[in-house]
This record gives sequence, C-alpha cells and structure tokens, in this order.
Amino acid sequence: MKWLRKKRVLLLLFVGFTAILFLSTNWMSWFYPIYYKEEIRKHSITYEMDPFLVAAIIRVETNYKTGRESKKGALGLMQLMPDTAKWALEMAKLPDVSLVQLKEKPSENIELGTWYLSNLSRQFEGNRTAVIAAYNAGPGNVKHWLEEGSWDGTEATVKNIPIGETRHYVQRVLYYYDQYTEIYSEF
Repeated sequence: MKWLRKKRVLLLLFVGFTAILFLSTNWMSWFYPIYYKEEIRKHSITYEMDPFLVAAIIRVETNYKTGRESKKGALGLMQLMPDTAKWALEMAKLPDVSLVQLKEKPSENIELGTWYLSNLSRQFEGNRTAVIAAYNAGPGNVKHWLEEGSWDGTEATVKNIPIGETRHYVQRVLYYYDQYTEIYSEF
C-alpha cells in the first residue's frame, strides 16, 4: 500500500512538472539559451545584422564558451582566424584589439565577428545561406562554387556544398537559427 502511494505521488509530481514545462510560454529557451544577449543586440544593431544569426553562429562555433582556440588557430566566441581578424580590424577601423583580447573578451569578439558577417552579407547580397557558408569556408570558396555552378547558394541545396565540413556547419547554423527564431519572439 505504501509503495502504491509513493507511485501516485511520483506520478502526480511528474504530471505537474510536465504541465508546467509545456504550459510555460518559453520552456524551450531552457534547451536553447542565448548568452551575451546585450553584446549581440548592440553589435547587431550597429552592423545591421540579424542577432539570431549571430547567436546561431556563436552556438555552433563555441557554444558560448569564451577563451576558445581551434586547432587551426581560430579565436574566441565567434572563432575568428587571426589573419581575418587583423584584416577586419583594419577595414572596420575599429580600435586596435589584440588577438588575446579577441580570444578572451566576448564583446570585442562579437563586435568583430558581427562586422565580418555584415561584410559577407554585402558581398553575397544578403543571401543568409551563402553568408554562413562563407563565414566557414571563406568568401573566395563560396564565390567559386556559385560561379562554377557546383552550388546555387540556396538553403534547399545545402547538400550540394562541395566541402563536407562547411555543408554540416551551414546545416547546424540554420538549425539553431530556426530554433532561436521560433522560440524567442524578439531579441
């Protein structure tokens, strides 16, 4: 009898938790949090970029963990390659930031990464899928694919991206972008 009573209490707790979870208006945000929202919002406004795209790229690149350096040398939250970062700092006329700061300081990394995304967006005339691919594989590769016709730059044909790593990267960023835009009504 005691055992049956415990089962009922556990079942009631489970049903209550499930009801709260599903009736909560933003319960999916527990599984898809966005960190550094203020920095992302600020720099997205400055460089006219979709903040959900910036957040999705950060999620795929480092899952919001600062201080990261890839095997290839990419730095910080948005995994900027040192040569790209130096070029972007010069082109954007941003205050001189060291590579150590780019690696460790979220705001500087997000600002430079968002500026670079904005630059790619202009190069690819706002084609979000091509911008994501260029962020990973470089704009030269993406332009080559588009010119030779091996990929047409659309989301529907992501499976035709010639480099597997980039194909998978684009799919993951688009997945998180879709999740974020579905879960959060505003940034």
